[in-house]
Amino acid sequence: MAIIQVVQWDDSANSNDVFAWRYVDRKNPAKSDELGNWTQLVVRENQEAVLFRDGQALDSFRAGRYTLSTDNIPLLRRLINLPTGGESAFKAFVWFVNKINVLDIKWGTQTPLLLRDPEYQIPIYVRAYGQFGIRVDDARKFLLKLAGNKSSITRDDLENNFKGLILTRMGDMISTYIAHKKITIFEINAYLDDMSNEAVEKIRPVFENFGIEPVNFFFGSVNAVDDDEGIKKLKAALSERASMNVMGYNYQQKRSFDVLESAAKNEGNASGMMGAGMGLGAGMGMGGALGQMAAQMGQYINPQMQSQNPNPVQQNPANSSGKFCPSCGKAIQDGAKFCMYCGAKIGCAKCGAELIPGAKFCANCGNPV
Repeated sequence: MAIIQVVQWDDSANSNDVFAWRYVDRKNPAKSDELGNWTQLVVRENQEAVLFRDGQALDSFRAGRYTLSTDNIPLLRRLINLPTGGESAFKAFVWFVNKINVLDIKWGTQTPLLLRDPEYQIPIYVRAYGQFGIRVDDARKFLLKLAGNKSSITRDDLENNFKGLILTRMGDMISTYIAHKKITIFEINAYLDDMSNEAVEKIRPVFENFGIEPVNFFFGSVNAVDDDEGIKKLKAALSERASMNVMGYNYQQKRSFDVLESAAKNEGNASGMMGAGMGLGAGMGMGGALGQMAAQMGQYINPQMQSQNPNPVQQNPANSSGKFCPSCGKAIQDGAKFCMYCGAKIGCAKCGAELIPGAKFCANCGNPV
């Protein structure tokens, strides 16, 4: 009958990756669960040992040296019914639990989350990663819920067991910040500290149910997939808006300038350019000012227009009122103060007197038209 003299943590087990280890006698593994009275149990700092028999956790031992005996383990004596003293062996096994802080457990989204940008409503793919730290707080609960028939509980075991839970909770949090708190993907990294603190409290109840205490939880980064078409469009839009802000105009004005520039390059289509300029000017609230500018630009672009139409009145010979717009030359109604075609003001801007079609100066006050 083998009697195990000393039971302790095996140094061959990597303490950084192993959270719990079931004692095995390297010399005689088959006899590892045969403990005898007066067996010496050695528990190191940051460890806790738990004695099991028939699936029951009988007693736990903190750091120190202990003598295993039916005298000092009453539950064990009742189960095996051995007399006090002697060197009789009994069936039991010992689990050692590593209680150090492990702070570098990595986590990350396996597949990107599909969310909608709150400002531009563009669907984007978002991913996140970081790390967290834990320690075993209740060794008995930890072993009863996670050990089973295993011979050890490693870092990989914990990552696999809690990966789905962590990713679900973190995915919900990211969605809350982007969809409900209206934080764009380009601003969310400014909230990583808040998200990290909130994450610890979200996962704490779940971990504590397994005897584990979460020490910390960190978001390393929350970002969008670079090759996603949605994020490319969003970046392009933000870049263009930043450029317009620097130049001091808005998008609608930029489109108007683009149209005028395009028309100015086409010298053979000055009348089309004028129509485009006047239409855009009216839509932007710029009215006759932009229309006049477009008309004048057209005259400079195509000098032949002046020679072909020296008198704007000739463009509308059937004018019933006998009045014509000094800017575009089209017929206007009696008493009209603005041209209904180009928005130009009818009459002298200085004295209000009626202008003669084609005049360069006001006949009343001499103000340039």
